[in-house]
Amino acid sequence: MLPFIRSDLAQLTAYKPHPSSDNAEPVPTQLDRLDTNESPYDLPPQLKEKLAWTYQQVIETNRYPDGGHETLKDAIAEYVNESAALLASSFTAANISVGNGSDELIRSLLIATCLGGEGSILVANPTFSMYGILAKTLGIPVIGVGRNEENFEIDLKAAQSAIEQTQNPPIRVVFVVHPNSPTANALTAAELAWLKSLSAEILVVIDEAYFEFSQNTLVGELIQHPNWVILRTFSKAFRLAALRVGYCVAHPEAIAILEKVRLPYNLPSFSIAAALVALQNRQLLLESIPQILNERAKLIKVLSDDPTLQLTQSAANFIFLRLKLNISHPKDATVKNIHSQLRQLGTLVREISGGLRITVGAPEENTRTLNRVQAVLANLKS
Repeated sequence: MLPFIRSDLAQLTAYKPHPSSDNAEPVPTQLDRLDTNESPYDLPPQLKEKLAWTYQQVIETNRYPDGGHETLKDAIAEYVNESAALLASSFTAANISVGNGSDELIRSLLIATCLGGEGSILVANPTFSMYGILAKTLGIPVIGVGRNEENFEIDLKAAQSAIEQTQNPPIRVVFVVHPNSPTANALTAAELAWLKSLSAEILVVIDEAYFEFSQNTLVGELIQHPNWVILRTFSKAFRLAALRVGYCVAHPEAIAILEKVRLPYNLPSFSIAAALVALQNRQLLLESIPQILNERAKLIKVLSDDPTLQLTQSAANFIFLRLKLNISHPKDATVKNIHSQLRQLGTLVREISGGLRITVGAPEENTRTLNRVQAVLANLKS
């Protein structure tokens, strides 16, 4: 390792969005990409044409983008108030910070709270891996607790114990996802009550990346809890994964700190324009949500009929399935084997935490996926 590099980085592995398969067998050139929780639908052609016109006629590529994001923040605040059925004045641009995806906002929150040995973070595994990855790249300790094996509720007793016993450095940030990834379950009343009970000295980050699919938001709680931050993204329901736009909603004082630590000009002009177009046309873009939820129900219904599979209820645009532990499986009926065979047949899903996370795709993708899962399981049982 190069002598000028931090020694602890030798223990880290770079994040790979599309992990390569260990199986060297060829795979189809056309793949159903159901492994990254994206929308199966691209922007409508008329919106792409609008953005193309904006790029040609409005955006000056020799000029830096809008570094303050004020127009976009105003539009986001309007959407947040509307989607949470709040008064129009509940949240304003002062409550919004915009990032290059939610990842940048997570990193900024870590810099603002834990850097320099001032704090550690708490996560309940399995959960979104970037909380731990980003913390470790900054030299911030990560404290992990488990979840209930059946319904994936956080082990609240272990979480509370970790907060009470971790002192050097103390836990300064708790990260949760609502609904959780990869397991798709929403926060329970008990989990929510625990979050509300935490000291105001602890930052609670609630990631609502899948809000548009769950339609269950905690943004209204921010008024009573200034130590809470809500993360959202344009990468899922708004179909802008390629353009990397995330935002958070928080107390104005927390936003002011985030503005201090974020990079200047962190969003390209084209990404800003795309996010504005998406918000201006949100009714059109969000029309796909009911169909995705119907397709999710279809996946769950069919796969739940297989006695070897165990599924949890989903509040997101993906499902999580495992092999039932109380059933005798053939020797090679492993999650890793099923994942590999699906890949060879043309369906990419995410193998993670002892299960398979399958994004809800377009109807034809879901039909192929169901057929392929059933074929793989039948082959393993024969």
